[in-house]
Amino acid sequence: MCMLFLDMQPMDPRREYEGKRIHDPLFLKEYPQTSENLSMSVPSTATRSSPKRCITVPGPIVVGAGPSGLAVAACLKEKGIPSLILERSDCIASLWQHKTYDRLSLHLPKKFCELPLMPFPFDFPPYPSKKQFILYLEAYAKQFGINPLFNRSVSSAEYEKTIGLWRVHTIGPKNEEVEYICRWLIVATGENAEIVTPEIEGLTGFSGPVVHTSMYKSGQYFGGKRVLVVGSGNSGMEVCLDLCNHNAHPHIVVRDTVHVLPREMLGQSTFGLSMWLLKWFPVRWVDRFLLLISWFMLGNTARFGLKRPNIGPLELKSVTGKTPVLDVGTLSRIKSGDIKVKLAVSKFAGKRVEFVDGQSEEFDAVILATGYKSNVPLWLKETEMFSETDGLPRKPFPNGWKGEMGLYAVGFTRRGLMGASMDATRIAQDIEILWKRAERYQYNY
Repeated sequence: MCMLFLDMQPMDPRREYEGKRIHDPLFLKEYPQTSENLSMSVPSTATRSSPKRCITVPGPIVVGAGPSGLAVAACLKEKGIPSLILERSDCIASLWQHKTYDRLSLHLPKKFCELPLMPFPFDFPPYPSKKQFILYLEAYAKQFGINPLFNRSVSSAEYEKTIGLWRVHTIGPKNEEVEYICRWLIVATGENAEIVTPEIEGLTGFSGPVVHTSMYKSGQYFGGKRVLVVGSGNSGMEVCLDLCNHNAHPHIVVRDTVHVLPREMLGQSTFGLSMWLLKWFPVRWVDRFLLLISWFMLGNTARFGLKRPNIGPLELKSVTGKTPVLDVGTLSRIKSGDIKVKLAVSKFAGKRVEFVDGQSEEFDAVILATGYKSNVPLWLKETEMFSETDGLPRKPFPNGWKGEMGLYAVGFTRRGLMGASMDATRIAQDIEILWKRAERYQYNY
């Protein structure tokens, strides 16, 4: 009521009805969570470019049906709280299904990649393949009855103070506009929503194919060709190995320093060993141990053009979010000369590529392993929680999951699926408190 007096404007009865209904837990008993009920039309209250339909959602809206979105929806469902997932693609985990290469597998052991409330099947290998991981996610969605609305691209989401709710505008497959209204908004679009393409002189004029790793499937299409891979993260390294296995001639551009670690040390995963050591020792001590073992197992990587950063791999990950490369066989092909290491590219000219050290060579194709970025600033009309620069939460892990006015973030921890699971659990616990408080208020009214 205070906001109404401050605004000195009469309350639109439709808006009042809308605000009451979104906070009314009894609404859930009248309308259980189904795709049909969640798509029920109500009168639109938008004053600017009103969409054809305005839909009130009783629980949280989750933007994104990747692993993070599925995880938070499952945690909410387990607490009896319905949610609605809006997904711009035509399937769950679209990044995994449409934008990853065939030989991809989880880089970490499955026990560190499982989502809350459901482990991987016992018969899955320690490092599940792409296909196995997708099967796991599909089984996960089925287990918890998660049915996202697909082909719903969120064009904007904005908090409206006058009613204390979020307005989420979407565009459907036939370009139809729908507005959803909710009390809680969970951003689950993740760190890998949009591809990153480097700005290099002459790249657009390269006379051969230029492919981002989001479109790369297999090295079989590049057999016998000289391929320049731009980017030396885990994807760039693994694509080079895949190219070698298909008789291509890959060259990898290593523009910056990079930590290369064995995927396994002393009979267990490097990641698992690191997590165990961090329980007893500070990060810098663990980093020194990892680098010592890596030196014995891999040798001096700087000899092959892979210079290490000045700070250790775990500290670097914590400070900058840059993930160390977990070697799955690429380094041995670099040592043998099957994969050539190149310095940063200066410019492209036809099929010829010039490098910063003055050398130049011709290539048949270019693969951009230059990663992805968040797209949150493009649609979320909020700048307190998310940075406008990189689209990530301003607060560092583990405090970046909660904002103001019912806004949450899941999957932006720079700590992979394990970090997303931690976020999902916290968010569900937080919303449960508010949900039960609203129920007590309703029943005591």
